[in-house]
Amino acid sequence: MESRKVKNMMFALGADLCGIASVDRFSEAPKGYHPCDVLPECKSVISFACRFPAGTIHCSSPVPYTRVRNSITAKLDQMALDFCIEMEKIGIVCVPIPVNESQWDETTGRWRSVVSLKHAAQAAGLGTIGRHSLVITPEFGSMIWLGAVLCEQELEPDERKKSICDLCGRCVEICPVHALENSEMEQIACWEYAFGDDQKTKSWNIHCHKCRDICPYHLGTENSWTE
Repeated sequence: MESRKVKNMMFALGADLCGIASVDRFSEAPKGYHPCDVLPECKSVISFACRFPAGTIHCSSPVPYTRVRNSITAKLDQMALDFCIEMEKIGIVCVPIPVNESQWDETTGRWRSVVSLKHAAQAAGLGTIGRHSLVITPEFGSMIWLGAVLCEQELEPDERKKSICDLCGRCVEICPVHALENSEMEQIACWEYAFGDDQKTKSWNIHCHKCRDICPYHLGTENSWTE
């Protein structure tokens, strides 16, 4: 099947971005988290993204950002499921990667998705991972949410992007818990500060996304909002 047709299927389901990576681009994936550790006959990884409303980062309340994140997660999971079913109808085996489901990796002391959605996006040419550990795309900056599908068919891969992040260090400086001072983000420190129950409203919210907000490329390099 042509890569163009594969991407058009994903666009028809609602994706704003879609790219393809060959499985050999995942040679540095940690043991147990390589695409072939999930789907042994995987030949390609299809990465896709939906635009995240930029207005949510300007809100004083954490509710809009949190609720959009919850809604878009469900949307991406449904898109991946629908895509895999359509591909199976034409005899191509695909497997969806859950968007918001992590498991504890004792080796590295981190929570990990069974396949890193961020590294899949970078490998598939959607964008590049910035100093703040978020994927930055030319079209929408980091205001995207990611999904991925593993595929047993060899598809023509997309070209990878050159790095967008210029290592300005603003995200490092603004982090309240200094989670970005080392080359690898201090995941637990970040998550414990950013996510949790609001004692006043008795609701779970995302309280912090300062590294995303401060980034000069958080809206991308091709978005009219940046002009």
